[in-house]
Amino acid sequence: MPSQAPDFDWRRTAAWCLHAQQVFDGHVLRPEQAVTVVHGRIAAVGAVDDPVNQGLPVWRGQGTLAPGLFDIQVNGGAGRMFNNTPDADTLRHIGAALARAGTTAWLPTFITDSAPRMAQAARAIEAVHGSQGVVGVHFEGPHISVQRRGAHLEQHIRPLDDATLDLLARLRAKQIPVLLTLAPEQQARGSIARLCAMGVTVSLGHTAANAAQVHSALAEGASCFTHLFNGMAPMGAREPGVVGAALDSPAWCGVIADGHHVADAVLRVAIRSRPVADRMVLVSDAMATTHGPPQFDLYGETIRVVQGRLVNQAGSLAGAHIDLASSVQGLITRVGIDPAQALRMATHNPAQLMGLAHAVGQLRPAMPARMVLFDADWGLAAQF
Repeated sequence: MPSQAPDFDWRRTAAWCLHAQQVFDGHVLRPEQAVTVVHGRIAAVGAVDDPVNQGLPVWRGQGTLAPGLFDIQVNGGAGRMFNNTPDADTLRHIGAALARAGTTAWLPTFITDSAPRMAQAARAIEAVHGSQGVVGVHFEGPHISVQRRGAHLEQHIRPLDDATLDLLARLRAKQIPVLLTLAPEQQARGSIARLCAMGVTVSLGHTAANAAQVHSALAEGASCFTHLFNGMAPMGAREPGVVGAALDSPAWCGVIADGHHVADAVLRVAIRSRPVADRMVLVSDAMATTHGPPQFDLYGETIRVVQGRLVNQAGSLAGAHIDLASSVQGLITRVGIDPAQALRMATHNPAQLMGLAHAVGQLRPAMPARMVLFDADWGLAAQF
């Protein structure tokens, strides 16, 4: 958790400056940079000795300054699950915990459930959108494959229906970004194109599709894959499967880097193999145990942390017990990914995916000063 602190109250200071050993602006790392903040917004990013900073209170941060992190897949945290209590209070509770851990923008993720519960979740999003870091919503299901459902409850899995279409249309009419994870082989031809025309970002996941079906979905406008490798057909020598088709495509690929969902060596190969550079998005897939107690109930079943893995009663993975800042640290120190690329995966890349690069994921003038400071070991040292 954050450990560094300035010797002045930056929250009540109209104009101040932060000097860092290096600054990641959302694109590249630059040494010995300064960020000037005026009334809670970034006024300048540049050289430490820039005249604009003269006379301002200065916080000299030890480490790397970066934009606040953006997590597109958060199921819960701090003891709460969005599916269990899909209301505004739950979102505020989780959002406050995420902010303390460096995630300043996020998509509450509501997994497979009934149509009435989805509608309840949508109302909660409408009430909170634009506050507590909530910048949209991720519906992971219910239009997925039974064979690749993972921890999702089978009785609620169904093809795309009018209830979902109407709900998504209402959210999009209110300019709320929506990410929808579905299995393409379970949908009628043209369904994905219809969703994309509504402005929904379609991600392929929890799917038993073959490569040909994936290619058809991408042609209709699907632009992402949900937690690559998990909940999908693997790559084979003669059938690329979902994984092979995903890696060989220009689409975005979400990945969980908790050391349990995907082997480090596999993650390295995947990140380095893409035909279009930097199309990876780091996600936490965080559950209620993240910054919370070591177990919770989901669908009436107890999910608990066992040796760092979050598992259901059958011993299968059921989400992740990690936050995005710790995921960034692991990606750099354990997996060996270049720091700038790892940081892009947790900031600018998800912002681009969701059409929010103008608002989050970068440090540039006029943007809100939502920032995080990593120490020399890539642990979270401070958040703003």
